[in-house]
Amino acid sequence: MEKAQEWINYAIELGKEFGPKLITAILIYIVGSWIIKRIIGFARKGMAKSQYDESLQKFLINLISWTLKIFLILLVISQLGVDVTTFAAVIAAAGLAIGLALQGSLSNFAGGVLIMIFKPYKIGDLIEAQGVLGSVKEIEIFTTKLITPQNKLAIVPNGAMANGNIINFTAEGKMRVDTTVGVDYGSDIKKTKEVLLEMLKANPKVLQDPAPSVNVSELADSSVNLAVRPFCKPEDYWDVYFATIEGSKAALDKAGIEIPYPHEVQINK
Repeated sequence: MEKAQEWINYAIELGKEFGPKLITAILIYIVGSWIIKRIIGFARKGMAKSQYDESLQKFLINLISWTLKIFLILLVISQLGVDVTTFAAVIAAAGLAIGLALQGSLSNFAGGVLIMIFKPYKIGDLIEAQGVLGSVKEIEIFTTKLITPQNKLAIVPNGAMANGNIINFTAEGKMRVDTTVGVDYGSDIKKTKEVLLEMLKANPKVLQDPAPSVNVSELADSSVNLAVRPFCKPEDYWDVYFATIEGSKAALDKAGIEIPYPHEVQINK
């Protein structure tokens, strides 16, 4: 009977000492969980309003959620009288070790986050970066996938993409196609320019604003070279490029304007 009473007294003493701390810790956890849910809700609405990439939204929401939950757990533990310094030191050491081991991957990850936030390009854009020209197929957290004009898949690390030069041919909605056509020195330049401009205007994929242009660019050794420069939509670039080269030859032949080529002179002895 006396032993039981001792245990009861001991339990009462523990309750007096730790009861208020336990109740406070429970209240902190309940209130903290409610605050975290509110913060996550606001963050999700803000990202949706800013039209963040869906994969980036999920990652950032999870990152914010876990960070706040870890902080809340440490706060609850400290309220119970447990020294959290050791826990913080372990977490910091683990974070440092992981960071050193995954330095390259973290650089690519950071690059992917920056690309998704600032959006220098999006899926479907024709870009040139890191020596690769292609249409953007996918933007992932660590890499960007491009489809080259040869229909090859190029996978470029996002760290390099974010820290390098990017040329986005699609951003302005139009591209200039640069070709050069050479004609004989005896050709009527005014007529030649008119013929080439008519050929460009007849192509429905050539934009009229900005207007296409034909100008003398060089007086070469055996030809007068003209810069033939139509504008088109990025997705029509190659169609317009090849049509311009072929159309120039056909139009000049029809107009009787000679395109010079090497002539072999044979001397009979």
